[in-house]
Amino acid sequence: MAATSYSVTSVQQLATEPINSIPQHFLRPDQEPPSPFFNENTGPLPTIPIIDMKQLLSGEASAEFELENLYSSCKEWGLFQVVNHGVSISLLENLKHEIEGFFQLPLEEKMKYKKEGDFEGYGTVILSNDQKLDWGDRFYMITNPLNRRKPHLFPELPSSLRITLESYIMELQKLAMTLLGFLGKGVKMDVNEIGELFEDGMQSVRMTYYPPCPQPEQVMGITAHSDATGITILNQVNGVNGLELKKDGVWIPVNVKANALVVNLGDILEILSNGKYKSVEHRVSVNSKKERISIATFFNPKFESEIGPMMKLTSPQNPPLYKRIQMEKYVKDFFSRRLDGKSYLELMRIKTEEQTANIYSTT
Repeated sequence: MAATSYSVTSVQQLATEPINSIPQHFLRPDQEPPSPFFNENTGPLPTIPIIDMKQLLSGEASAEFELENLYSSCKEWGLFQVVNHGVSISLLENLKHEIEGFFQLPLEEKMKYKKEGDFEGYGTVILSNDQKLDWGDRFYMITNPLNRRKPHLFPELPSSLRITLESYIMELQKLAMTLLGFLGKGVKMDVNEIGELFEDGMQSVRMTYYPPCPQPEQVMGITAHSDATGITILNQVNGVNGLELKKDGVWIPVNVKANALVVNLGDILEILSNGKYKSVEHRVSVNSKKERISIATFFNPKFESEIGPMMKLTSPQNPPLYKRIQMEKYVKDFFSRRLDGKSYLELMRIKTEEQTANIYSTT
């Protein structure tokens, strides 16, 4: 069934109208439900690992313990939350106010940031008429390198949002590079090579508004996927839960601490580490009472770089598990496909022992 114009334009607007039944193109009857053991109504949600950046950077004996905590969290969960991260509470509060204000703008104002066929900007990217749509409105844009910023997006945002967002991005850049350095050391990657790949690399943000839904079990805020990133840093702007991760084949709702930032490992880090780290499959559910607002910041290598398993981590005994590809092509290919679990990463996987031997001999 072809998506109708109002549903594609704004789910937020759709949700303000009486809804007797969910439009067909949002229905997700095939979604696996979250584990019944972890439900806000039946019991406490599990708390994902917490990393204290103050402890990690302290230089004291406790720093070594926190470093081990970081490594085990990444290998067991692929996701953790960071406290004492250095981003001020006042900046987080200002950002919350500005993003809420943006999504309350009249629809015609927000539509200025939409161009047909462009995966950046406001709205939903439609790849085909039979596509199932997410229950949410998003604003996605590349923010770094600066010359990749599109003139109708970041420069045209309301000035107070633009200034606050710029400050927030700068703080997260510092946090991301620190974390990537620690993560590289954890699997004996070349730290200088990690820095060279990610310093001034491709960065982007996605602000998302998930309105309440009268039948939340019938829809999905964001379909299940892993991020095509090095790492992603998520700020649950208005404190409403909804993030779920897949662990040991089960979907688990994530309970995020107030003012914590959630960090998840992406496909690129799995590729660079030759599978030592695993990207985490995740999705977003919605609820019937409250809207959920989030901002995710994505950190990637430079556009002109080539990504593949770090040479230091491969050998004839430990051959590369993934192909090599230019970063710019990797991004374009990702945005030309629908989100579908870890299917995009699987395309990068070297399939047979013979292929592995050939790839290794040519590198």
